[in-house]
Amino acid sequence: MTRRLLIRATGSARPGQLAGLGRALAQSGARLLDINQSVTFGMVSLEALVGLDHDVDLEGALAAAGDHLGLDVQAIQVSAEDYHRWSVAAGEPRLIMTLLAPHLPAGILAEVGALTAEHGLTVELIHRLSGREPLDGGMPEHGACVECWLRGEEIDLEALREKALALGAAHGVDIALQEDSIWRRHRRLVCFDMDSTLIQAEVIDELARRHGVYDEVAEVTERAMRGELDFQQSFRERMSKLKGLDESVLAEIAEELPLMDGLERLMHHLKRLGYRTAILSGGFTYFARHLQEKLGFDEVHANELVIEDGRVTGEVREPIVDADRKAALLHEIAEREGLTMEQTIAVGDGANDLKMLAAAGLGIAFRAKPLVREKARHSISTLGLDAVLYLIGYRQGDLEA
Repeated sequence: MTRRLLIRATGSARPGQLAGLGRALAQSGARLLDINQSVTFGMVSLEALVGLDHDVDLEGALAAAGDHLGLDVQAIQVSAEDYHRWSVAAGEPRLIMTLLAPHLPAGILAEVGALTAEHGLTVELIHRLSGREPLDGGMPEHGACVECWLRGEEIDLEALREKALALGAAHGVDIALQEDSIWRRHRRLVCFDMDSTLIQAEVIDELARRHGVYDEVAEVTERAMRGELDFQQSFRERMSKLKGLDESVLAEIAEELPLMDGLERLMHHLKRLGYRTAILSGGFTYFARHLQEKLGFDEVHANELVIEDGRVTGEVREPIVDADRKAALLHEIAEREGLTMEQTIAVGDGANDLKMLAAAGLGIAFRAKPLVREKARHSISTLGLDAVLYLIGYRQGDLEA
């Protein structure tokens, strides 16, 4: 009859410990069923589940090996019932919970532990994706990020997300939940909104301000927010206010566009890692192409201003890029590139982005209004745009090695 043992070894880490324990297991004829090892602050923790089909003093062999290797070694009997529960649990769905903030308060661990327990989730693994905090106690350079692997059955994901959003807001922490799958680390296309996402401005407001019609344009925007106008109606009416604007103003604004925090670092790594990138904007191609030339976006889809005799006419060429058009473009680009929708990422801040965010495999509301954060599946509000790299699952150390 098979006997199963959980081997647990702890102590100060040093070379040769795995080899020594491995030899003791091999000489006892044990079969390796599972194994996990980690080193934290110079302390090693190794756990191995093994099976034995014959009677042998494995406990004694491991204790002797542990004395030689400087390890405290325990061997714990695992019943058939416990082994069955472990096997079943290993087949349950896995969730990835990512915690992001300028720094993570210790109290968040207790809150997250209580929330996951409430939903019947086991925390399998917690590891840090961000770099280490500076010795002077300042903020980590690119924020703090911890990833937790959770398992459970019959998960009410929407209820869990709602509570995680409220919990994060109370502690100043972004909490993102993703279902783990083969696609999570194989995203290949990233599509961005432009205004207030890639840049810290709304271009149409800047144009209106330069043309002396800002208050008129803002009034149309307010009517749209009250639901009196749809996006296309409000866009056309706001555009009409810009009639006669000198083309030279466009170039001036383009040169002065303030880039979003973390954008340059994010684009550097996405391009280096082979992602295709696109701007899908309800703004204007004039400014999107400026960003394309500066940062290397692969393609741009936005609204084309009609300019005649060096002046803006107040019109744009069809089709207008609205919420439906953004979602359709995301699908079209993915299909053209031979990608599944699970391999796509979309990032935006407004209600006009919600359909695109919902269609993407990973839809991220970035520094968005509360309503957009609530409706989007994931959000980032506490860090820069390069925090998208954490949600994809990249470690800072690996990116910068």
